[in-house]
Amino acid sequence: MARFVGPTGETAEAERTTPFDLFKEWGVKGAIAASADGEKIDLHRDISGGGTVLPITPETAEGLDILRHSTSHLMAQAILRLYPGALFGVGPSIKDGFYYDVQFPRPITDADLPAIEGEMKRISKEKLRIERLDVTAEEALERFRQDPFKTEIIKDIAQDRVSLYGQGDFWDLCRGPHVPNTGYLKHFKLLSLAGAYWKGDEKNAMLTRIYGAAFADAESLDLHLKRLEEARLRDHRKLGRELDLYSFQPEGPGFPFFHPKGVELMNKLLEFWRYEHRRRGYSEIKTPIMLDRALWQRSGHMDYYSENMYFTEIDERQFAIKPMNCPGGIIYYQTARRSYREMPMRVAELGTVHRHERSGVLHGLMRVRCFTQDDAHIYCTEDQAEDELKGVMDLDRYVYDVFGFKFAVELSTRPEKAMGDPARWELAERKLQKALEETGTPYKINPGDGAFYGPKIDYHLEDSIGRTWQCGTIQLDFQLPEKFDMNYIGPDGAEHRPVMLHRTILGSLERFIGILVEHYAGAFPFWLSPVQAKIIPVTLDYEPYARELQTELFGAGIRVELDGRDEKLGKKIRDAQMEKVPYMLIVGAKETEGRSVSVRSRTGGEMGSVTWDGLKAVFESEFDPIGRH
Repeated sequence: MARFVGPTGETAEAERTTPFDLFKEWGVKGAIAASADGEKIDLHRDISGGGTVLPITPETAEGLDILRHSTSHLMAQAILRLYPGALFGVGPSIKDGFYYDVQFPRPITDADLPAIEGEMKRISKEKLRIERLDVTAEEALERFRQDPFKTEIIKDIAQDRVSLYGQGDFWDLCRGPHVPNTGYLKHFKLLSLAGAYWKGDEKNAMLTRIYGAAFADAESLDLHLKRLEEARLRDHRKLGRELDLYSFQPEGPGFPFFHPKGVELMNKLLEFWRYEHRRRGYSEIKTPIMLDRALWQRSGHMDYYSENMYFTEIDERQFAIKPMNCPGGIIYYQTARRSYREMPMRVAELGTVHRHERSGVLHGLMRVRCFTQDDAHIYCTEDQAEDELKGVMDLDRYVYDVFGFKFAVELSTRPEKAMGDPARWELAERKLQKALEETGTPYKINPGDGAFYGPKIDYHLEDSIGRTWQCGTIQLDFQLPEKFDMNYIGPDGAEHRPVMLHRTILGSLERFIGILVEHYAGAFPFWLSPVQAKIIPVTLDYEPYARELQTELFGAGIRVELDGRDEKLGKKIRDAQMEKVPYMLIVGAKETEGRSVSVRSRTGGEMGSVTWDGLKAVFESEFDPIGRH
């Protein structure tokens, strides 16, 4: 007889049993699957040999993952009922839900999703038992002989035996586990369609990917759907068009066009960036956008990153368009003989880089092929590295606080594909970890996700509706100084190897702007807003006075526009509100006569009539991070 132990020390003895029977005996409720000595299994799966058996409930991360994957199978069964002959690729669980890649016998659109969702609900009510079947690979190939995608997966697995899961007349290839029956799957919503190449390869068949959301309860699903709707309203592509900030054109896929107001926004962001960097002892450089291919061979990019790079030829020499700024920064370092007295050297660069991204993953400003990195490279002695790390972390904290972002931190360690001495990697990881711990920064380990030349600290920002975005990064690099034979003269007169820190605060400038647009829903704070005030004359009779005011404010450094259209006052005010301008300045007969202006705030409503000097005082009272230290 084997001895089984439950979640709070309960015991049972049996030669063979199931988690379902154990939990029933122990009075454990709410389980949808189980963990048997760490292995996730179905509730009705036979177990023997004893050990610890714990419940997995739908509220846990493991439980939600199982629930969502089971819902992808539910959707596949519904699709097969509605579209006989459909073929299925893969259908994993993902954050907040699931997807399945399907080859339909005929094209479908978003209008078809309600019918699929309705069939899913009918199958859920049928409470079909979900069964596991272990078969030989040959038996699985025979079962799925009409499905080239499942056949390919079975051959790729290259195992003698595989597991299948069935519910009613539907069977799928899967490791599991799954919920006991389809009745457990109630709180789901199909969201959207997308194209997806089989195995992500453009040479393969294009499948239809259907995304869905699934949660353990109705309240969580409703909250998620409300967040999705809020995210839709904040979509930076939509707001960028409405606010005339930038656009995306078919002549340049992945290459955004910034309009005048978008450039105003970018310039103000850069003004803040430059101010903070000068204040913290950085110098700014600019390096070429294209350099000899041999440089990228030496840096390791050709071995580790070439599939993301663009190449060209000039005068029979091979060149690469830079995907990163680091090698150019190293060449700058080597333009002079360096001394320990110069250390630390903090060198910043707003460098434009190009990276090849597949057309299917391009997404507004969030995923582009050309972008500007707010890079900096810090060259220092090994003893200075920890203080420099802490200095960068302080800058990160300050900048993110200015924009109202909370953040979480990850420490990413040596990837499988990495260059250099593992011992130096371990030293770099220890230094990053020490800096995090000594500054009291909470963090989690992200194993194997470091850059190919060094471990890194990543900052994940949380926006106003709870989404997270990876932006800032700090990388500690012993490898490139070695590869490029970088040196400085120490106090002993001998040559020493510097340590190199790579870091970004905003990450991609374009992507950060997209994040800000969604974070603020286009209603930027006064200091950052492309148009800070709009002057609205009641009628065209008061335009001369309005232009005087515009000139006065422009001279005072205010980004101001005048609405000189022959429209009704109400329409002009509504349009300014839609443009999310912080202040509307209304001028009519009373204001012209009294040399004043009637002020309406985007956030505070009517503020009454003020003089020009009073208006400037209002603007000066607004927060501006530039020069406020």
